[in-house]
Amino acid sequence: MQFSRRLAALVGVTALAFAACTGGATPAPATNPPASTAPTEPPPSVAAGCVVGVSWNNFQEERWGKFDEPALKAAIEAGGGTYVSNDAKSSAETQASNVENLITQGAQVLVILAQDGTAIKPSVASAAAQGIPVIAYDRLIEDPNVLYATFDNKGVGRIMAEIILKLVPEGNYAIIKGNSADANADFLRAGMTEAGVPDVGQTDPAGKIKIVGETYTDNWDPANAQTNMEQILSANNNDIDAVLSENDGMAGGVIAALTAQGLDGKIPVSGQDGDKGALNRVALGTQTVSVWKDGRNLGKASGEAAIALCADSDLSKLSGTVQFDTPGGNTLTSIILDPTPVQQDNLQAVLDGNVLTKDELCQGVTPGSVAACP
Repeated sequence: MQFSRRLAALVGVTALAFAACTGGATPAPATNPPASTAPTEPPPSVAAGCVVGVSWNNFQEERWGKFDEPALKAAIEAGGGTYVSNDAKSSAETQASNVENLITQGAQVLVILAQDGTAIKPSVASAAAQGIPVIAYDRLIEDPNVLYATFDNKGVGRIMAEIILKLVPEGNYAIIKGNSADANADFLRAGMTEAGVPDVGQTDPAGKIKIVGETYTDNWDPANAQTNMEQILSANNNDIDAVLSENDGMAGGVIAALTAQGLDGKIPVSGQDGDKGALNRVALGTQTVSVWKDGRNLGKASGEAAIALCADSDLSKLSGTVQFDTPGGNTLTSIILDPTPVQQDNLQAVLDGNVLTKDELCQGVTPGSVAACP
């Protein structure tokens, strides 16, 4: 496996070659292109005075405010631009209004983390009609005029499933998916299918893996995920062997439900994002893996791209991009970065990357039980 090598490399670079991402995983189809490199930012004088408006869907996920936003803001300001933002607080309607407010404030480029990738499309069309470039940040917006900046989300799902399948090659699986209005939930699920988890509504021909519960989770909310997991446990008399949770916040809710039944640490659980609480759970042994998507890298790449687009809105001239074929039949100019799995044996990488302190990582962990917590 190449995971530890990639972890070390990810700390120092913005994006890696896609081939190094999955470390022996089944290659992605042509619609899941090789990871791109970050664009080279123009000299600050080129985009001096550029106003970049950023619409965040919410700050519920730890990484948005802790890693993504500071890196995005720093990259914009380093390029001579001005950062303005607002928070939709998980409301698609509020986000549409927020985008209009950013335009009113003079935004020359928009960065949108979509609450609902479909509901935001009229706002994106309005921006395009006014000559304002749009970056779809982390979440897909089906519009060929946007720059799509994200991580390899199919790769994230594939990595999660490969790790859990190695531990539990047969048994009853529960799948806790994200918000149904977010394309990432389905990209992650597609990656799991590529790894060998039966697709939605299908069964494993070999009869080894049985999906006994699968559900979307409104707003990726941990409390909703806990409720969903409680219902799956109840419906199956606690006969669950593994849980594929699509992010760390929801993994926390899943593990709370397992803990109530005395099953925490006994059932492998996946997650993603590299949240502080999740990394502590990995150290404790209640969460199996957190696929680290370092938001600092995505924020930096997107901020540099925003400055470049302010100088020249022609996406074809933007360096370090690839073409991504979407489920809706569009081809989007994209920046696609690589995720990295974190398990007990490579927790030192997140300490080296200053994701959290050793005290935070090792809280409640028996000294010496994992190498990162001596």
